[in-house]
Amino acid sequence: MKSSRRSFIKKTTLAGSAAIVAPTIVSANVFGANERVNVAVLGIHGRGKSHIKGFMAQDNVQVTTLCDPDMNLLKERQQSFKETYNKDVALEQDIRRVIANDDIDIISLATPNHWHALATIWACQAGKDVYVEKPGSHNIWEGRKMVEAANKYNRIVQHGVQLRSSPAVNEAIGLLRDGYIGRVYMARGLVFRWRPSIGDKGFSPKPDHINYDLWTGPAPKVPFTENLVHYNWHWHWDYGNGDVGNQGIHETDLCMWGLDVGFPTQITSMGGKFLWDDSKEVPEVLTSVYNYPEENKIIQFEVRPWCTNTEEGVTVGNIFYGDKGILVVDGYDKYKTYLGKDRKPGKSGEDGGPSGTGMDRGAGGTDGHIANFMEAVRKQDKSILNGPVETAHLSSGLAHLGNIAYRTGRVLEFDPSKERFVNDPEANTYLKGHYRKGFEIPEVV
Repeated sequence: MKSSRRSFIKKTTLAGSAAIVAPTIVSANVFGANERVNVAVLGIHGRGKSHIKGFMAQDNVQVTTLCDPDMNLLKERQQSFKETYNKDVALEQDIRRVIANDDIDIISLATPNHWHALATIWACQAGKDVYVEKPGSHNIWEGRKMVEAANKYNRIVQHGVQLRSSPAVNEAIGLLRDGYIGRVYMARGLVFRWRPSIGDKGFSPKPDHINYDLWTGPAPKVPFTENLVHYNWHWHWDYGNGDVGNQGIHETDLCMWGLDVGFPTQITSMGGKFLWDDSKEVPEVLTSVYNYPEENKIIQFEVRPWCTNTEEGVTVGNIFYGDKGILVVDGYDKYKTYLGKDRKPGKSGEDGGPSGTGMDRGAGGTDGHIANFMEAVRKQDKSILNGPVETAHLSSGLAHLGNIAYRTGRVLEFDPSKERFVNDPEANTYLKGHYRKGFEIPEVV
């Protein structure tokens, strides 16, 4: 859209470590059904490819810009974009220039985790709506800042937990609410993914085609290493959050959604590296327990990286326990129930599946979740969102709490109202990151 629709103030030149600050006035625009909405996708190595496909599948939506610190990757995606859509797309390495572009209406974020909050807040300040990949935040304090920014600048922010747009999963949640398996007291999240050793490649000269300063962004800057770029940053604390904060966010989100709870008051975690002598910092195996004494509910969460059994046939998903049966969600779009002591099969559902309710798979998945986001954007109605920014804060925050309990090595007491640990200065140091100059998370209250 044109600059008359979107405006903001830049403090310093983009060539340096410029900070983008809030506009004096941010208008809430409602796009007509026939009005084209322009999208920039930031981070195009992994999930960014699905973002491109998802937005290009929408009516009157155009991906106009791809942004990534890796110019070689940008050129590859530009070529494939041209071949797939017979359209040109602009390339940009600097995220700040993308946010400064008044012709861009939506920022779609598939960057590494440590960029999610800052880019979301900058985009909100610039009057743009945001689709942000999971986890929404890299730490709990960032998640709260994202919620505050979306509210202050009245922006539409959708969290990329596409199972919330699955008709089958929504039907499963309805069964839990209606007492189909009785009083639901426990949820179990499963992340059993095949994660091999990543080795240790040591430091190496920075490739000319990568702007490593921009890739690092708000994180502490270390010498370049292929241990980080492009995928294995997931397994290092300064950039990722381990698999509970990677794949696991879908499952932490569903645990909290199904139990209808927020943050817990007691957390404990145990795990470690038992398989590989590699450069990963995060635990390979992690078991976390989140207790809700007042609600009389509990969440168990388990991450396993290698050879393992399934649970109820599931390797990635959730199991809910009630006093009349269990409900099993397998992946993102199907569920089954088993009732009573004899485990009698009950209701089941699968998006587009012949054995379930015959639901339309297109209504779920990334494309469907983006369709839900686009409806909210066009109407500027946050209530339409299936995965609003508040869910990003909570589901990401649950993973962060488990990681903090692991790193401190003890049972933690947490005050959800203050979002602080009780009488535990060490644990509280993990709630907020340390940010490089020019890439600080803005205060937005």
